[in-house]
Amino acid sequence: MHASNFQLDLYLKRIGFEGDVAADALAATLAANSATVKALMQHQLRSVPFENLDVQAGKIVSLLPEDIVSKIIGDDGEACRGGYCYEVNALFAMALTAIGIDYQFVFCRPMFYPMRRPKTHMALIVKVQGEQWLCDLGFGSYGLRAPVALSQLNLPQTQDFDCFRLISPTSGEYVLQAKLDEQWVSQYGFDLYPADWIDFMPANYLNSTHPDTIFVQKYLVIQQHATGRTMLVGNELKVWQQGKVTVTPVAEGELATVLKQQFKLELPSKNTKQ
Repeated sequence: MHASNFQLDLYLKRIGFEGDVAADALAATLAANSATVKALMQHQLRSVPFENLDVQAGKIVSLLPEDIVSKIIGDDGEACRGGYCYEVNALFAMALTAIGIDYQFVFCRPMFYPMRRPKTHMALIVKVQGEQWLCDLGFGSYGLRAPVALSQLNLPQTQDFDCFRLISPTSGEYVLQAKLDEQWVSQYGFDLYPADWIDFMPANYLNSTHPDTIFVQKYLVIQQHATGRTMLVGNELKVWQQGKVTVTPVAEGELATVLKQQFKLELPSKNTKQ
């Protein structure tokens, strides 16, 4: 995945990865190993929100790589926008490309709906140090918080305050499950058939425009933290912190303020074109 305007040092600045080291100097020292993949994934998750503000504004999300960089990173690494699965996972893929880490995109079938759904979700299979890792920065509330090795089947894996596992019900197929209220709940299924970036264009159009998709129906903004998550779901603000959740109603007139104060996001202007 490549964008002509992607700069690794600005990406590291955007995700708060540089610490006390200059981002351009740090970029030259990143090793192509699983520790780097995990660190980048966690920093991006805690800095770049999952959000569908453009869809709610009546806009079709652009999958042009340069547009994704401009939206999430900006010209100076200080942009505050996020995106949904195609955008945030694409940004992560650009960072992997810049470091020299191999990966492939895969289509995933969401499995938490009451009926069978098409494969519209995107994730990455990262190949490093002789292992394949599932990485996904765009599944929202119960998405992964760190890479999961495909070889570690049926093993519960605690990631911060969440717990996941991979199962393989049939040969060549995988299902990611999250433990919710002491029950394993399937999140999505996938196989290892590689997908090209352009293959996600129809799914993106569907999720950007179809009235049955959750992205068109309601606001979804999620910011992960080391000890919790903050979510705007429709007209409710939900804050998880150290095992406790608070839910606050959000009136329409309060939306812009909540986005600014809780997520550092500006409410985009509505698309008035018919």
